[in-house]
Amino acid sequence: MSIEIITLILFSSMLIFLALGVPIAFALGGASAIFAVAFWGFDHLYILAAAAYSNLQDLNLAAIPLFVLMGWLLQSSGIADDLFEVMHVWLGGLRGGLAIGVIIFSVLFAAICGELLAAIITITSISLPPMLKRGYNKNLTVGCIMAGGLLGLVIPPSLEVIVYSSMTGESVGRMYLGTFIPGLILAALYILYIAIRCYFNPELGPPVPPEARVGWVEKIIKLKGAISPLILILVIIGGIYSGTITPLEASAVGAVGAFLCALFQRRLNWKVIKHALTTTLSISSMVAWLLIGIGTFTAVYSGIGALDLAGKIAKAIPGGGWGAILLTQLALIVFGMFLDDFAVIMIFAPIFVTVAKSLGFDSLWYGVLFLVNMQLAFLTPPYGFALFCMRAAVPKDIPISMKDIYRAAFPFILLQLICLILVMIFQPLGTWLPRLLIR
Repeated sequence: MSIEIITLILFSSMLIFLALGVPIAFALGGASAIFAVAFWGFDHLYILAAAAYSNLQDLNLAAIPLFVLMGWLLQSSGIADDLFEVMHVWLGGLRGGLAIGVIIFSVLFAAICGELLAAIITITSISLPPMLKRGYNKNLTVGCIMAGGLLGLVIPPSLEVIVYSSMTGESVGRMYLGTFIPGLILAALYILYIAIRCYFNPELGPPVPPEARVGWVEKIIKLKGAISPLILILVIIGGIYSGTITPLEASAVGAVGAFLCALFQRRLNWKVIKHALTTTLSISSMVAWLLIGIGTFTAVYSGIGALDLAGKIAKAIPGGGWGAILLTQLALIVFGMFLDDFAVIMIFAPIFVTVAKSLGFDSLWYGVLFLVNMQLAFLTPPYGFALFCMRAAVPKDIPISMKDIYRAAFPFILLQLICLILVMIFQPLGTWLPRLLIR
């Protein structure tokens, strides 16, 4: 049987399992076990156990639960609310100021929480009701919240960057440096879009009335609540970028720092600790099971001949190397509509980056391109991950439908596509900073 037919059957069986409601980790593991027995017999099932164990051995993965804990401690204790309140007070008087504040807040929150679900839930809960109350257009509001929440995918300390690096062998530090500039470009594009639209259509984002604004003294006082998380951000990002601490050490510093921030502000109690710990355990366990399932899947698929097939396809694509790059980007958008972010990275990153390297492309640049693409995929209807996270996060008393969420996503999808094209054309956007700081 040809590798092409085997690939079709393998992926079809995985999709059938998913359609039946089997969790993705078990769908991948089950399909892997069936094909391992079919091709190699029961005597070789130990390969699956070895692959699963090997996938959990990367020490950098230990940073995931620590970064998750850091983010949820800040979210559960209400410190994240203080950051948004600062944005509200300082920018509320501008047209579209609250929406711009959401994007700035998202950048800051992404730097202290690498978990997308936490970001979208937090930003929605603290910004959606006050923005709608102030008369903001619901499509603009929902769109900026979803797009802002996804900035955590490329702005350190992104969990997706850690997983990508683990699956491909890239340096976590270099990947963090590589995704930082595209992340800021995305944020700048969002802010520019909001400012232009609200300038010409003030009813989309009306400024806070003059009588409701606070004076400079009150604004400065409000900054007090943002001091501790901002110091934590500077320590983590500065430590990673200067090379003083590794990403793994930064995750430990972040977790301890978040604990101390909540403690010093007298917001640390057993309810906060319990919520942060149980959420961290849940998310970390999910990632671990995915690593196990995808470790077995990639071991079987690679053993059957996946990389050889990928090489053949890449060389046969019209347009040569750039044709292959465009095809992989299109494939990521499609698969990102249907699969979890970690699943897409774990399944396709090792294969696609091997293809890119075989065609002579910079693996660091391709990794940045891959992760920027993930944002686009997760915001694209009908099944983008961020769309359903947003639907789940919207309070039940706010009338926002799935149709509204789809409509709100489209302008920001176009902005993400612009950023993807920029990184594709101007490769130094993803490689200049790591080459400057890491030699």
